[in-house]
Amino acid sequence: MEEIFERLTKLLLDRNTSLTYARARAWVEHLWEDFEATYAKAGYKYKGKEMTEKVVRQWIDNYGSRLHEFASRNEKYRHLLADNRDIKH
Repeated sequence: MEEIFERLTKLLLDRNTSLTYARARAWVEHLWEDFEATYAKAGYKYKGKEMTEKVVRQWIDNYGSRLHEFASRNEKYRHLLADNRDIKH
């Protein structure tokens, strides 16, 4: 899992230079968990981490450059941008 999260974090950092490494990693983990939880609640059979990685990759490709804008306007996700002391990549 660590390799997958690292790969997705690097992809997100390529798409969004406004995020620090720690914030990008938090986003990746949050998106991963959110997809798996939502998928399970909907009653779908688990299709493996490959499916989850594919979906998270699509979200990063489509929305990664604007995640910081979304979070700043949405209280539920604001914590994903909270720490300005993170090291920039």
